[in-house]
Amino acid sequence: MENKMAVTWTIANMERDLVQGDNTDIVTILHWRASDEDDNGNTGSAYGTVGVTLVGTPVPYADITEEMAIGWSKDALGEEQVTSIEAGIASQIDAKANPTTASGVTW
Repeated sequence: MENKMAVTWTIANMERDLVQGDNTDIVTILHWRASDEDDNGNTGSAYGTVGVTLVGTPVPYADITEEMAIGWSKDALGEEQVTSIEAGIASQIDAKANPTTASGVTW
């Protein structure tokens, strides 16, 4: 039976330049984490960083929400890479749910 899963994206950290031209507190690097778990407790995850560039009027650091930062991370990664990351997580979970190797001793 296949479990319906949805990858959860979070932001672990945001690096920022305190001064960038006329702007202050500008986020430049996002540290993201993507994870999922099936109904049997098998987990998979990925972690990475992505650079972001200032486009238009910057959002004040204090006003940035995690949802905004996740959106910026996914935009910077691109749809193909996001799909690849999520497929990799699903593969990790499948490998744990359906192992093809084992180790141990008989005594």
